[in-house]
Amino acid sequence: MALKIKKEQFKTVNYSQDESVVIISINRPEAMNSFNAELRSELLLALKKAVLADDIRAIIINGNGRNFSAGADLKDTDDAQKSLEEVLNNEYRPIFNLISDINIPVIASVHGSAAGIGLSLALCCDLMIMSDDAFLLAPFTSISLAPDGGMNWFLVHQLGYRKAFQVCIEAERIDAKYCVEYGLANKCVPAEDLFLETLAWARRIAKRAPLSVTATKKIMRYAASHSWSETYDIEVPTQQKLINSNDFKEGVEAFIKKREPKFNGN
Repeated sequence: MALKIKKEQFKTVNYSQDESVVIISINRPEAMNSFNAELRSELLLALKKAVLADDIRAIIINGNGRNFSAGADLKDTDDAQKSLEEVLNNEYRPIFNLISDINIPVIASVHGSAAGIGLSLALCCDLMIMSDDAFLLAPFTSISLAPDGGMNWFLVHQLGYRKAFQVCIEAERIDAKYCVEYGLANKCVPAEDLFLETLAWARRIAKRAPLSVTATKKIMRYAASHSWSETYDIEVPTQQKLINSNDFKEGVEAFIKKREPKFNGN
């Protein structure tokens, strides 16, 4: 696979672009990619930068070093001066809101471990791919806390109440095979292939009709917390808008002529 990556670097996040794919890498390997205020701020800035970039159709979030993210940095003295409520609402939530609201798919590429708020970040992404030796961990009962960062919602919706409750109160490692089997992750690949497999997946997604991908993400995020009838009411006007688009005409013409479509997002 030919790589055409342009790189920029914050202090705690690496930002790079390969064609229409942005790669955001958490870069605190000396601290197991745990979150402090600087990382929260720079990750949000990197996501905002991706939103504003031209012709970006997929985002990958991964981690440098041994793992994806070990969660919150419990040794950070600056965080100790703030209330947890302030940090969750003002510093973490904008990150999760942006991932949820952004028009393009966000892929979590997990190696090593994704634990605590790092797990919440991975679960918040639209898609997840894991290395075969990776695991997820909700360690909150080990330190007398409850899952946060929206983790309760994601786990209950994806696993059901009983499995979600068990996973959290037992605080055991959830291996990649289990994650794929129960829908927490989409794919599991050999560890040495994780980056290239993730990038190839993102590139394939980037070739799909962008208006369609955006609409599908919006409707499915809505459907997760609304009724069938309410979701149907969203589908109808969305589909009408899509069928009037130039990309729909291009897709149909390409299908009939048996060629690859060239979508422009309009």
